[in-house]
Amino acid sequence: MDYLRELAAYWADGFDWPAQEAALNRLPRFRTTVGAGGVHFVHARAAAPVGAALPLVLSHGWPDSFWRYTKVIGLLTDPGAHGGDPADAFDVVVPDMPGYGYSDRPTGTPPDSIAVAGLWAELMSELGYQRFAAAGGDIGSGVSRYLALDHPDRVVAVHRMDAGLPVYFGDRADLAPEERDFLDRAARWGTEEGAYAAMHRTKPQTAAVGLNDSPAGLLAWIVEKMRAWSDRDAFTRDEILTNVTIYWLTGTIGSAMRMYRVNGAIPPAQHARRVEVPSGFSLYPADLVRPPRAWLDRMANTVRVTEHPGGGHFAPFEQPFAYVEELREFFRPYR
Repeated sequence: MDYLRELAAYWADGFDWPAQEAALNRLPRFRTTVGAGGVHFVHARAAAPVGAALPLVLSHGWPDSFWRYTKVIGLLTDPGAHGGDPADAFDVVVPDMPGYGYSDRPTGTPPDSIAVAGLWAELMSELGYQRFAAAGGDIGSGVSRYLALDHPDRVVAVHRMDAGLPVYFGDRADLAPEERDFLDRAARWGTEEGAYAAMHRTKPQTAAVGLNDSPAGLLAWIVEKMRAWSDRDAFTRDEILTNVTIYWLTGTIGSAMRMYRVNGAIPPAQHARRVEVPSGFSLYPADLVRPPRAWLDRMANTVRVTEHPGGGHFAPFEQPFAYVEELREFFRPYR
């Protein structure tokens, strides 16, 4: 409470939102209509590619937006300027999911992760990319997974920061011991830490009323997760408050939470599908529940797994250089 009280006071009297907004506006940001609504996205082309740059769509999660990737966009588009090989340059696309950030808030039932994957495929077509790479974390990990599942002819490879919380309807006896342990650890995590997700899945509108009415309430709801899911002291006050202010000014906490409800209704058969597109995983010690290699092999054509010494749920923001180096190395064979 002492930390939150100090942070709220700084937000009210010290935080310079215009300066943060100016920094965000230096990114090449656009809006277009995809599906039934407007989508805000960053589209940053490779600065000095050697040959054709590989298009890469990055998908965020909750509680964030395109903000998650703001530190890595320049590193990905211009590796030569940051100590890397210019041949590793990407054309980077970072959309805000419907109901998040500066994308439109759905007026009816929001799209689930499967539908968002379809929207991103449409967006990449509109931008002229028929062949591309995909990466993401949290809800964005699921979106990237469905991009690979539903568009394997277009997605050359997929990189994920997690495998999501496990959903398994088979006989546990068919699992390896470390997989059964993973299911048990995920269940314990849900009991100890998952109350927020239960609220999002079942009564998001109720929570949204309070969070949209109280800046301190919104701050508490988001900052508690930013601290619990990352290496402690991973963010400056200005970085935290930029993320929270985007939610406050756009009024999107409710529309963002509602995606949990529709994702909770995805049929079991969808969770059982195996990704055959080459898949890579980066696992971070401060993230939620890390899966064993046996589970990753069961669920995907896993060709690379890297366990990092530091970082957590928001790795592109916490460990931008390590995250970018991982993407460069993983996607290099698929250019």
